[in-house]
Amino acid sequence: MNLAAAANETLAHNSNVLVYSAMAVYTLAFLAYMAEWVFGSRSKVGRTAAALTAQVAATAAAPVQTRQKGGTAVLERPKVVTRSAAGGPDVPDGPGAHGGTEKGDLYGRIAISLTVLAWALHVGGIVTRAVSVQRAPWGNMYEFSTTLGGVAVTAYLVLLLLKKNVRWLGLPLITTVLLDLGLAISVLYTASDQLVPALHSYWLWIHVSCAIISGAVLYLGAVASLLFLFRDRYEAKLADPDGPQPGNFATSVLERLPSAASLDKFAYRVNATVFPLWTFTIIAGAIWAEAAWGRYWGWDPKEVWSFITWVAYACYLHARATVGWKGRKAAWLGVIAFVCYLFNYFIVNIFVTGLHSYAGV
Repeated sequence: MNLAAAANETLAHNSNVLVYSAMAVYTLAFLAYMAEWVFGSRSKVGRTAAALTAQVAATAAAPVQTRQKGGTAVLERPKVVTRSAAGGPDVPDGPGAHGGTEKGDLYGRIAISLTVLAWALHVGGIVTRAVSVQRAPWGNMYEFSTTLGGVAVTAYLVLLLLKKNVRWLGLPLITTVLLDLGLAISVLYTASDQLVPALHSYWLWIHVSCAIISGAVLYLGAVASLLFLFRDRYEAKLADPDGPQPGNFATSVLERLPSAASLDKFAYRVNATVFPLWTFTIIAGAIWAEAAWGRYWGWDPKEVWSFITWVAYACYLHARATVGWKGRKAAWLGVIAFVCYLFNYFIVNIFVTGLHSYAGV
């Protein structure tokens, strides 16, 4: 074995060590996010529809509050969001996963700090893998999965830096990233190796990187759509005092999320923002296919399901802009569209034979 091969093998080993280390820190972050939710529990408050109505009324009566900052009064407007349903009441966003408690907020801050550390180790593992193979680090499903998880965490941290109200994403995101990395290292792992000739193209950097970024951001939109379905049902029950009311556990969790309207808006903005990139991903793949195989489109299973995913998200965006399909119907379309993305990635890649199967697992 020459020195170059030995160095690359060492780098590949270091990449694995960094990924395992990132998983260990992500696990600590997961526990901290859990503690944030547990110690921020507000179930004992036992909020009811009457209490929520009183809160909204108090907010309406005092639209502007002041606080002192360095001797200067700073105006703050209460955060009130209108429900998606036409004619529905104004519903304020929940206090967040910490539940408005100092201890919950402390654990939340610890969780974010651990997430940043794990993200740094995670990215280090991806970069080290790229150096070891001397190419883009997404030539197989193992590399694609680890990179997609890293991009998803990056998007979350960027939103936090932009002061967006997304700390509620922390627990589902880190849970998913742990599952993603666990699956990658146990089932999808592929040793460092060079690619088949058809993949030696600059389009690997363009097409696959766009697919990874699109998938990571679309995941955030799917989580928001799924949580919207629960929160919207919760608000509907509170609005009907004569009907069945949410249990203590549901109340403790759902009252801390953003309002249904906020979740719906977040999902729509995320999906609408990344949809052009997913469109470009498919176009770039077609151009690469022409260069590699001499045709732009060949109805390969991977191509077909990529197009099905595109159509599903196009239907979601159209439904979101149509009055009769806003709210729950549009949210279900958003969830189904992301399921199409997952089906294309896992089922088509592993179980369906096609031109894209040569990359292996």
